Amino acid sequence: MPNVLMGASPLIREVYREILEVSKSRATILLRGESGTGKELVARIIHENSPRAGAPFIRVNCSALTETLIASELFGHEKGSFTGATHRRKGRFEIAHGGTLFLDEVGDLSPLVQVSLLRVLQEREFERVGDTRPISIDVRIVAATHRDLEAATRNGTFRHDLYYRLNVVPIFLPPLRDRREDIPLLTDYFLDKFNGENNKKVHLERDVTDLMCRYEWPGNVRELQNCVERLVLLSRETRVTLKNIPSAIRTYFSDVQKVTPPKKPQASLAESLQEMERSSLIAALDKSGWVLARAARALALTPRQISYKIKKYGLHPPSM
Repeated sequence: MPNVLMGASPLIREVYREILEVSKSRATILLRGESGTGKELVARIIHENSPRAGAPFIRVNCSALTETLIASELFGHEKGSFTGATHRRKGRFEIAHGGTLFLDEVGDLSPLVQVSLLRVLQEREFERVGDTRPISIDVRIVAATHRDLEAATRNGTFRHDLYYRLNVVPIFLPPLRDRREDIPLLTDYFLDKFNGENNKKVHLERDVTDLMCRYEWPGNVRELQNCVERLVLLSRETRVTLKNIPSAIRTYFSDVQKVTPPKKPQASLAESLQEMERSSLIAALDKSGWVLARAARALALTPRQISYKIKKYGLHPPSM
């Protein structure tokens, strides 16, 4: 992923605006969006633009740990508190004191850990696993999920009270398919990055970039990054076309072509102007009841010109 949030589309500009507004506050933030849209990047940008920028930014992937391990990761543990706990260990909350704790995939937390997290958010204190002494902390929470938390609260897998504690300031990160105008910018960024890292000068020809701009990108920016990196690493040619895609990723691009609709031909300027003229003529004729003099006045034309255009476009009154 790029180390800055890239794009010029209206949707991504709105995200910029929201980041600037919330960064200076202490409010808990919930980042929503599909996998690969850049939620961790946005969390880091919020931290780096906050008064806590000089303090730790600590990330926890809530989906990667078991219930026992996630409690230990978040709150720490005392020696002997469970099998394998050979020494006291600080948890991520304690390590992040004064800074920001990023809870990635918070929607995957078990019900038991949800209760513990809710208490920390309410009371700003916790106990290590195997201890009863409270530890006070000053941590800003930025959480993220790709799950539908509203549906999870309805079916009972996510607590309503925790949802409201986390959803103080929601920020939605749009999928790449909804901001296609940013794809060329991101593609160029990744090309420069991976060409520089690998001392190569790979360039993508128009047929490749056209396909990439039409593709849905279910993996979003992360998938685009991986795609460009593979093209740079595996291409023997300087100029890459759909005909000389490296064999190792030819199947991937074949699959991309299968699920990508063909590019619609763009109408020429003359064709667009003619369609506008035809539509205006039909609207004026319908409004005037096909009285040529009235339609002519509405369009600032003469009846003779109106008659000519009717023949030009092969129009007929509704009764004919």
